[in-house]
Amino acid sequence: MKTVSKIVVGLMVAGIALSPVLAAEPVVEAALSSGAIGEQWDGYLGFVKAPSPDLKAAVDAINIKRRAGYTSIAAQRNVTVDQFAQTTACSTLRAVKPGQAYKLQDGAWRTRGGENVAPDYCG
Repeated sequence: MKTVSKIVVGLMVAGIALSPVLAAEPVVEAALSSGAIGEQWDGYLGFVKAPSPDLKAAVDAINIKRRAGYTSIAAQRNVTVDQFAQTTACSTLRAVKPGQAYKLQDGAWRTRGGENVAPDYCG
């Protein structure tokens, strides 16, 4: 329970600390809208189909920034980077809009309709 509390507090901090990391370039926004990329259960963006070099570079840059943010906050909260990233994914997956792609732990890409897309561990 103590670890969960640390992660939740960390998420509140992450909302502030990682907000610029979540802001996307137009190429990323367009790819999210078209379903070419999507949010994943592990806290990172992923490619649904082969990306252009510009899109790959932009997504890689976002994921590098996310990883750096997750690493910093996880260390402060004494949890693993993966624990913090997956907990953060609860928020990013809830923010997936209808028509956008997402991937859960089973590895299958889906397109959001009106359903809740957060993994079971999100509660």
